[in-house]
Amino acid sequence: MELQQDPTLLWFIAIYGIIMIGIGIFMSKKVAGSEDFVLAGKSLGPFVLMGTLLATWTGSGSISGGETSMAFTYGILPSLMMMLPTLVGIIILYVVAPKIREYGKFTVAGILEAKYGRTSRNIASVIIILAYVGIVSYQMKGFGFILNLTTGMTVQTGTVIGAAMIIFLAMIGGLRSVSQTDAISGFLMVGGLIVTVPTIIYVAGGWSEIVANVPESHMTATGGLTTIQMIGYLMPSLFLLLGDQNMYQRLASSKGDKSAKRAQLGWLIAMLIISPSISVIAFASRSIFPDIDPGMALMATTVAMPIAVGGILLAAAASFIITTGNSYLLSAATNLTYDLYGKYVNKDASDKKLLGMTRIFIVALGLFAFLIISYFPTVLSVQMYAYTVYGAGLTPAVLAVFFWKRVNAVGGVSSMVAGVVATLTWEIILQQPFEVNSVVVAVPVAVIVLIVATLLTTKNGNQTNQVTSNA
Repeated sequence: MELQQDPTLLWFIAIYGIIMIGIGIFMSKKVAGSEDFVLAGKSLGPFVLMGTLLATWTGSGSISGGETSMAFTYGILPSLMMMLPTLVGIIILYVVAPKIREYGKFTVAGILEAKYGRTSRNIASVIIILAYVGIVSYQMKGFGFILNLTTGMTVQTGTVIGAAMIIFLAMIGGLRSVSQTDAISGFLMVGGLIVTVPTIIYVAGGWSEIVANVPESHMTATGGLTTIQMIGYLMPSLFLLLGDQNMYQRLASSKGDKSAKRAQLGWLIAMLIISPSISVIAFASRSIFPDIDPGMALMATTVAMPIAVGGILLAAAASFIITTGNSYLLSAATNLTYDLYGKYVNKDASDKKLLGMTRIFIVALGLFAFLIISYFPTVLSVQMYAYTVYGAGLTPAVLAVFFWKRVNAVGGVSSMVAGVVATLTWEIILQQPFEVNSVVVAVPVAVIVLIVATLLTTKNGNQTNQVTSNA
């Protein structure tokens, strides 16, 4: 089937956009200070918290990269396997959530500073900003795909519009408004995907017809990937999720541990619906549109279905992208404000000043994200890079805070540096040898350095404590 634009679908995007902007403006009037802006006043109940966890985690990385690109390029089974890291990560966060709330910090860098000292906070802030700006950038491009599909406008022009919407929603009300729009978007996602799966299978001629129209390798366990290559695609999302500042901030924003636990259980159940649904839809798209960009596999199916179903799916796709984009943008700006500006530029800044600077940084980082996406050929490539920089650079050190009392400042800081250096060396200097993602090398290096550096510097307990206190 030939892929043709259908401008009628744009109405669904427009209605969604108007509703989200209206909610954002309304909730922004309730922002009373920086804690309201960053942590929503620690007032999120289980329903809203579940929605914002779901919407924040599932974005363009899933519908333009992740499960979508994997299903289109390698097959249904590799795509379904992409769900496993998320499920494992949610279960581990369920255990860690009470400890996260105990720290009461605005950022992951703040948690690291409490354990490892000021140096760790500075390094973490830089890592988070670099990774999150990358994640925001491919949300913008994902929205560009949507507008290209519906109107025929260039992806670049659509990316500009997506950037403007993401920046505006993050800036106007912070987490106070983002959490509400996330909740609505999260449930729109689930509903849209549930309706779409049986519809697209029917439109494609049934499952047997879909299987007959894809390469034989697409029905194998790894779709032609080696085991190490497959691991290279699975690990980045797991290690991002386990140390993801966005998730930590949302868990810290809940009314209490009970609300957080209920929300995480709901998130787990929702992901059991969302991830397989995306995989099936993108796999069916491979049968219908074999020659399109893999990143457009899910969204392309909207023009092949009845207008109502296609419109709902497209609105759901837009909600994936916008909510994830503004969440990561807000989180990165928070680091600039509290970990760098508030620590070094203006230590006596008032709450009002910090709030204002956060909004300024949202705009600045949003513009930077827009520039970055032009340097990566596909959404999947920037997704793997951003996930690995964060996952290898921060997650081992973050998890050690909660699970290994013996870890010290030398081990934590050394691990962070080693993870980033290993990632950049593998990706930029060595140009990804054997077509294996850097996570396969960078995460083990970060973990080994963490353990070895800690053990080598804890022979004298007094010396270790001195290092930590002076850092």
